[in-house]
Amino acid sequence: MVLGAGKSGVAAAAFLREQGARVALHDIKPQSEWSSEAQVLKANGVGLMDGEIPMWLMDNIDLCVLSPGVPVRSIPVRYMERAGAEVIGEVELASRFLHGSVVGITGSNGKTTTTALVGHLFKEAGCETYIGGNIGTPLISFVEQATDAAWIVAELSSFQLETIKDFRPRIAAVLNVTPDHLDRYDSITDYAAAKHRIFMNQTPDDTAVLNGNDAMTASWANGLRANVVMFNSNVECAEGIFIREREIVRRTQPSETILAISDDTQLVGRHNLENIAAAFAVGIAAGLDATRMRESLRSFAPVEHRLELVASDEATGVRFYNDSKATNVDAALKALEAFAGNENRIVLIAGGRGKSAPYTPLAPMLALHGRALVTIGEDAARIEQDLRGIVDTERATDMTDAVARAARLAQTNDIVLLAPACASFDMFANYEARGRAFKEAVRNLFIDSSAH
Repeated sequence: MVLGAGKSGVAAAAFLREQGARVALHDIKPQSEWSSEAQVLKANGVGLMDGEIPMWLMDNIDLCVLSPGVPVRSIPVRYMERAGAEVIGEVELASRFLHGSVVGITGSNGKTTTTALVGHLFKEAGCETYIGGNIGTPLISFVEQATDAAWIVAELSSFQLETIKDFRPRIAAVLNVTPDHLDRYDSITDYAAAKHRIFMNQTPDDTAVLNGNDAMTASWANGLRANVVMFNSNVECAEGIFIREREIVRRTQPSETILAISDDTQLVGRHNLENIAAAFAVGIAAGLDATRMRESLRSFAPVEHRLELVASDEATGVRFYNDSKATNVDAALKALEAFAGNENRIVLIAGGRGKSAPYTPLAPMLALHGRALVTIGEDAARIEQDLRGIVDTERATDMTDAVARAARLAQTNDIVLLAPACASFDMFANYEARGRAFKEAVRNLFIDSSAH
């Protein structure tokens, strides 16, 4: 039984059928709403099922593969486990068949950019490299291609890590742990515990990369079996990688090396220097040459929907940035901080489906650098309540309206920033669809302006 007919569920079902298993693919949504990739599996011998799962079937399941969006504590999952089924996720399934070495990257924020950058560094170094996991391509898709020499660079969410058993990354990195998904977890401690599972099967032959500036991740350093490498943004450490003003520095007593400087990258913001430091720590652990990594960094373009410059108004100097991947409050805060050093002010577009976290941490940065706030989506009222009186605030009906309002509120050389601090599922299929809607609204705004 594969639960969830999204990308990872479809890939897992197809793979298991190829191995000769009898497979049922289930999703709560009606089959008419499933992707064509899911529906075509029926012709290949996969049973498709929506709605309620019959108990007689759950009694006869040997293996249950969960998609990340399906909670491990849901009633069907608990029932099948008690009836004797093994319950794992697609990442665990893939790890049992994959050849090569795995780099696992997780964290509340920055994991997509860091994963993409690590993959870029490995590819530029001439390594056989596959990039996947939470970043878009299920790991099971690489089983047929990857050789023993391959590096599989995997972005891993807490949801995916909940369902691992024997999965063992050769290099595992946790970038940070900040409040997120509190609509799914009882507390941040439970959420952090899911992240910590990435290290549970590592040995002294493996490497753990930790953020020394994050109190949660730094506290894990002494309890791991793997060799620990720290990166730090605020403190110059005796051993490890740290940020000193515009430099990323590696110190190995008694010497130090400048790995890169901010001018070497197209990425915006100090938080991205942290992501680069983490990526370099991974690369060094894998034996990549530091000089070559610096050269490769220069050709790395920002990932779509992560502080992506969409357009600049030549007449007013207003720039429009898409950070739709800022799906929690800390990510939105880092997006604001990325522009805090400039004289321009920020018009923030925020809102969507909240995750039970307060929005008040955004208040100081908005007070210092904000011009206005435009809210959208289910949690608009709560955002307005938490940030009341800090900047002028307007509520939009949809993304087109939000962009139009933000453009009107912006003044010369301001930044219009989509950093929602929320999930997208109230209005969009995912954060990518939300980001594309923002970019289309911005493009249409410029088309309308030129027409007049």
